[in-house]
Amino acid sequence: MALRVACIGGGPGGLFFSTLFKQTVPDAEVVLFERNQATDAFGFGVVFSDATLNRINDADPVVRDGLRDHGTHWDDIEVWLKGEKKSFTGNGMAAIYRKTLLQLMQERAAEAGVEMRFGQYVPDLSQLDGFNLIVGADGANSSTREQLGESLGHMAETATAKFIWFGTTHLFKGMTFLHRKSEFGNFAVHGYPISENLSTFIVETDEATWRKAGLDEFDVSQPPGPSDLKTQRFLEKLFAEDIAGQPLVANSSRWANFRTRRTRSWHKGNVVLLGDAVHTAHFSVGSGTKMAMEDAITLVREVAAHQDDLETAFTNYEAERQPQVAKIQNQARGGLSWWEHFGRYYDSFEPTQFTFHFFSRSIDIDKIRLRDPELVKSAERGWLTRHGKAPLETPLTSGPARFNGRLLSLTHESGKVELKDGGASLALVTDPAQADAGNGLLLTAPDHEEGLKDAFEQIPAEAAAVVIQGGNPFTRILLSEEVRLGRGLTSVIVDDRGPASNLTLVLSGRADAVVAATAEASHA
Repeated sequence: MALRVACIGGGPGGLFFSTLFKQTVPDAEVVLFERNQATDAFGFGVVFSDATLNRINDADPVVRDGLRDHGTHWDDIEVWLKGEKKSFTGNGMAAIYRKTLLQLMQERAAEAGVEMRFGQYVPDLSQLDGFNLIVGADGANSSTREQLGESLGHMAETATAKFIWFGTTHLFKGMTFLHRKSEFGNFAVHGYPISENLSTFIVETDEATWRKAGLDEFDVSQPPGPSDLKTQRFLEKLFAEDIAGQPLVANSSRWANFRTRRTRSWHKGNVVLLGDAVHTAHFSVGSGTKMAMEDAITLVREVAAHQDDLETAFTNYEAERQPQVAKIQNQARGGLSWWEHFGRYYDSFEPTQFTFHFFSRSIDIDKIRLRDPELVKSAERGWLTRHGKAPLETPLTSGPARFNGRLLSLTHESGKVELKDGGASLALVTDPAQADAGNGLLLTAPDHEEGLKDAFEQIPAEAAAVVIQGGNPFTRILLSEEVRLGRGLTSVIVDDRGPASNLTLVLSGRADAVVAATAEASHA
């Protein structure tokens, strides 16, 4: 008997799954249910990295052909702030208008023989009792996932930054990050072209700034439809110079907080989920659509191979995709954190260091150098101009100690802990109450982000230096930045990731100095 497959959700993930499954198992009946009409599309652009498209293109050429015929492509990413423009080249990326991509994928699904039922909401999975397989591809607010209940182990973490999604008729050359400081606080934009006459324009700010500017007056609890016109006019004025006076374009545009979603199990019974329904990653990494489509590829392969044993198919699907998704989410967390603190970086760094800090949030200096050696040279020249020596060779005065460089060692000897560099040394205490201008504090970073609040409370008002160990690279960096940028103290990170990481931490301004793990010494 032919398999009957229902797919709930007509976004890129659902359409890609339905098309691939029908192509792979031609005798299957594949029906797609989408609550909106075929011409409805919320949001603006969809971005893909050249380096990550191979698997999707091998499965079906619809995205490749769409990007070629209707999309835009760029290699440079630009950062604009304080009257300067900085660029990072070697980043092959492409974007397409979401509405165009959906239309192309709908045509592809129709050609493959998928039955598409638009304007049909499935509030109760019992309506699909006649189907052997049900695929939930209905997005971050998935009704399918909610109906499956708490046994899936679904979790959502809400970011502190506020964001709103517009388009603009101003055409950017490629991915462009704009930064403006208003009388209320800092605002930043992710902008990129998506067609011949439209660019995506995503704005982020912190909640305090959002409230001070009076942008919290729109009722975000309203159902999709009305856009926040007050915000639209405010941002058109604030960024008028950056978009040459062009208007913003609204499409159900209202402020929100990004939610990172993780799910322990992606299936229950004959129902399986993919894409944003079970996992999300901050849009700054541009991976949401890609991840959903890669989910679809694996799920199609496994179900086609195990049509009589869906449990095995689902288990194999999760075993392959969950680690891959987790890796992207972990990378995205650093990017999301950057956007939660960008106002601090704007105020702390001059444009070149700000740009290097931004691009090194997920890759180190060696990887940046491979793509754009000039960006690294520019950051190093800026440091040399300010300090007179290379980053790790720049002297550092820390209370009574004057170190000859920024690559230090940590010694544990006879119950004493010291920070050392050649003949210079600084005694460290482990009790924040004992820290003062004559010694440093050895502080352990938490293993998880939730512990940072308590760690921040341990930072003393006065200390010659705060040396941060333990935790993980992400928590160590956030703790270090709170020490040096938030409290004005000298921060030193104990890092075990090698020379490139050491140099990146100092040059970017994430730390004043580094203790390489190999430079630690322990004595009885």
